[in-house]
Amino acid sequence: MMQTSYYPTPIMISANGHYPPRSPPPNGLSRRSIHSPRSSVDRHSQIAASAGDNALPEPSKHTDLWFCDGSIVLRAEDTLFRVHKSQLARHSAFFRDLFSLPQPSADSTTSPSPTVVANRNPALQIDTTNEIEGCPVLRLYDAAEDVENLLTALYDGPNFGKNDPADFRMVSGILRLATKYLVDSLRTKALLHLSRAWPTSLKGWDAREDLARADEMQSGPGMSNIYPSPADVITLAREVNAPSLLPSAFYDLSRYHYTQLFEQDDESGPSIAPLPLSNADLQRLALGKEASQHAITTLIRSMGSHSHPLLLGHHAHSHHSCRRDFSELVALATQHYLFDRERGCTDPLYVAEELGQPLYDFGQASGADDARFGESRRSVEVSECEACARVLAMWTTKERERMWKMIPLWFRLDI
Repeated sequence: MMQTSYYPTPIMISANGHYPPRSPPPNGLSRRSIHSPRSSVDRHSQIAASAGDNALPEPSKHTDLWFCDGSIVLRAEDTLFRVHKSQLARHSAFFRDLFSLPQPSADSTTSPSPTVVANRNPALQIDTTNEIEGCPVLRLYDAAEDVENLLTALYDGPNFGKNDPADFRMVSGILRLATKYLVDSLRTKALLHLSRAWPTSLKGWDAREDLARADEMQSGPGMSNIYPSPADVITLAREVNAPSLLPSAFYDLSRYHYTQLFEQDDESGPSIAPLPLSNADLQRLALGKEASQHAITTLIRSMGSHSHPLLLGHHAHSHHSCRRDFSELVALATQHYLFDRERGCTDPLYVAEELGQPLYDFGQASGADDARFGESRRSVEVSECEACARVLAMWTTKERERMWKMIPLWFRLDI
């Protein structure tokens, strides 16, 4: 018996290294979605639409995935793959069950063209009347590129890349078909690979952002294209029922300004419009952006409270220089993030880490190559004491951890 499908049911909305700080905002990264990973469902409608033409294009053999001892021919679009039933059945519960079912004989087939009938009624059926080199033919209603990547992964093992847009195109196709045909082991490996770019932990997110920052430093501001569009990741996660990818993808998408999300060729930065999201996910995005912006305001306001127990509470007596330091820090952060809407103004995790990194690290001045916001936010005369620096770093670390746990709630995600 086949295993339970991974496809989701509709979800209703309910109520430090030497790099600069992590979490670079997306308006410094070039993330325009240059492609939309092709869905097997979309291909299905395209192929079915052309089913009325009796004269089908002449298919061609795949140059690599055509084994002379193969036992079945798979046809995807106009490409033929001769592979082994045993290999498919070994990895896929779907094909294992399909091959165990009795198939209609040639005598019982009344249609003069079984292939055309299969196109008009797109259901998987092994064609034993029009064999190719003695092998029955199974028509798959999937993109040939996706079938090629799936079969290559089954025979040679998955060869995933660096989670860049090109790699995402390959992995997303494999994940869709691994989900569709119940190839559990390959689905698990594909999800594990994607989770490195779309992690479920703050530590994983920081590692991801370190790679993005390093890539941006090498390629220049606005030239980095290390990750695919988060909107495409959300679409994929919905299609294959992978909710673990959603929090980081929604958070990444929320760092874009609204003009970048909904207006093409926006002057404020790279645009990813139009968004391929459902109305429900667009609502989640809007609510999450509002919540993350409120988190930045709350963070800065909390630092302005002189009675905050985690900041100046360690001083036995009033420490005027430290109070002055925090007051200046709050004023500059307010101007930078809330009024001027400068770099990082849509990224609360980035803001929190910035505020926790002092200009003077326990009396040691920052290097000239350090381009952090802290380099310009304080004058030479201002230097908090070592105890305040430690307390501030601890406080912002806890605030980042708290924010990370709140992300699913910000975006109304049921995970």
